Amino acid sequence: MSYRKAEELLPKELLEEIQQYVDGRSIYIPRRVKQEWGSGTSARSFFCERNRVIYEARQAGVGTEELAQQFSLSEKSIQRIIREQRKTSAEGEEASYA
Repeated sequence: MSYRKAEELLPKELLEEIQQYVDGRSIYIPRRVKQEWGSGTSARSFFCERNRVIYEARQAGVGTEELAQQFSLSEKSIQRIIREQRKTSAEGEEASYA
């Protein structure tokens, strides 16, 4: 996150009004429209692919302990990923029957 000087962006009257509440301190002003997680980077697609690979490996008989070591995750994380992928897979199958 980069910082911009308020006096360069805001009208003097508005800056003076804000200074009554947060004089000299940093504040965060949220976006008007929230972006989805991972929309600005390739992180979302990376984790989706990683989770799909984990699920398929588990379906092929690879143990959760081995998957945890291979992907540097806890066994609980592997179990959560498998549970979520199973749910996603089942929802996809239901949609294909409709």
